[in-house]
Amino acid sequence: MIYILIFISKIIENTLSTLRLIVVSNGRKLIGAILQGIVTLVWIFSISITIIDIEKDLIKILFFVLGSIIGSYLGSVIEEKIALGNNVLLCITKEIYEHDIKNSLINYKITTICEKNNTYSILLVLVKRKDLISVCKKIKKIDSNSILISEKAKSITNIV
Repeated sequence: MIYILIFISKIIENTLSTLRLIVVSNGRKLIGAILQGIVTLVWIFSISITIIDIEKDLIKILFFVLGSIIGSYLGSVIEEKIALGNNVLLCITKEIYEHDIKNSLINYKITTICEKNNTYSILLVLVKRKDLISVCKKIKKIDSNSILISEKAKSITNIV
């Protein structure tokens, strides 16, 4: 029973810790602080039951480590499902496809930069991270040879 408690508490701790890092990097400081408080409580619980008689029961370390590994992985999977934040998608496409791509992405903010010879267009699209794959598929359906580059976007506020 003690091994299961150690294992589950480490899964919870590392899952929440991974989520906290991602939440803070997306500018949600209060949620990150609350998660850190919960992580600390779970850590105190897990470490306190792990270190009691640890020299006589080294299997506790194994369950502690396994819980850490699975918790970290689970946190990444959950974060991927939540997909917080925005991305800027840079799309290099032939100019003849620009209008069709813009029409298929009518609900997104798009800026166009054209080459001087007007053979290619460069589209900058602001996309919610959870929509990124579907937007890329829409673009590739119109122009399978388009070049797509994605970068995390963060709003710049309070500069002055």
